Amino acid sequence: MLRIQRPISERYTEAEPQQLASMIVAAKEALGDQVFILGHHYQRDEVMEWADARGDSFKLAQLAQEHPEAKHIVFCGVHFMAESADVLTGDDQKVLLPDLNAGCSMADMADIDEVEEAWESIAAVADINKFVPITYMNSSAAIKAFVGEHGGAVCTSSNARAILEWAFAKDKDTNVIFFPDQHLGRNTAYDMGFDADEMAIWNPRADLGGLDEATIKSARVLLWKGHCSVHQRFQTEHIDDFRAAHPNGIVVVHPECSHDVCVAADQVGSTEKIIEAVEAAPVGATIGVGTEIHLVNRLNNETPDKTVISLDPLVCPCSTMFRIDAPHLAWALESIVEGRPVNIIEVDEDTTYWAKIGLERMLAIT
Repeated sequence: MLRIQRPISERYTEAEPQQLASMIVAAKEALGDQVFILGHHYQRDEVMEWADARGDSFKLAQLAQEHPEAKHIVFCGVHFMAESADVLTGDDQKVLLPDLNAGCSMADMADIDEVEEAWESIAAVADINKFVPITYMNSSAAIKAFVGEHGGAVCTSSNARAILEWAFAKDKDTNVIFFPDQHLGRNTAYDMGFDADEMAIWNPRADLGGLDEATIKSARVLLWKGHCSVHQRFQTEHIDDFRAAHPNGIVVVHPECSHDVCVAADQVGSTEKIIEAVEAAPVGATIGVGTEIHLVNRLNNETPDKTVISLDPLVCPCSTMFRIDAPHLAWALESIVEGRPVNIIEVDEDTTYWAKIGLERMLAIT
């Protein structure tokens, strides 16, 4: 998805850290409870320092909903997260994304036009009424609306199994199409007892998803060909190297990692579950974590009685989340003070309606 962030003033880009801090403090003081700053776990420390709340994407959107007094929600995350916050918050609240270029490569791998085309293609060769669309929270509001309108639901990495169990309980012949992350879908299906031959990858770039009619009809789970650019980097070799260096170490990875990595790990869970795993680890433990480096470093810094390290020696950050920085945050806050808020993320009324349906189904199930 094309998003263009215009360059911001040198007043911000050339400012020293202390100058930026002064701008942010002054803006927050001027706005009071009119502004609520959300910081995703993968954000830089220079941004998280100013967050009023930290968490994963859905938790933060819910927190925004719980603060109706805040007329401006500054979401330090990526585009789909800001959309979710706009879907859930009131009409009198505005959601700002400090840098429009902060997107999500995984979310962008499931374009609404491609999803609608896939649905039509499946309907041409199979009974579409037997298919339930499920989308991961890491998707656009348009995709969330699509599943809401077509009888499906949204899921998070924590409740994906519960949502898939709900879908399969609808009918013994149910098929699920899961997007945009193939790894979360595959790992969840394996945990539920499905075999590899009951799953197939739908490639939106190929005719009929690169599948034949028989496979589309027989596959219980069609996995959209999408992935997280950070989590797919982790390999079993990383775990082997960690265990060689730390024989008593604990390995915890995110379910967006490939299946072989998840099998090799000691624990698999969402960002919140990873945080809980580190907290629960015994004093003196060394924990190798397979997730974004900013969260890993923060966990290490905030738990001095343990050692938390990244399994990937190249420590690749989320490059799009990394676009949010202190200069853009200061710029966004001062724009609100000046009465001309920038980068407002707005989801149209129809999309909001159906996206809420998809989210409300998830909450009703879990």
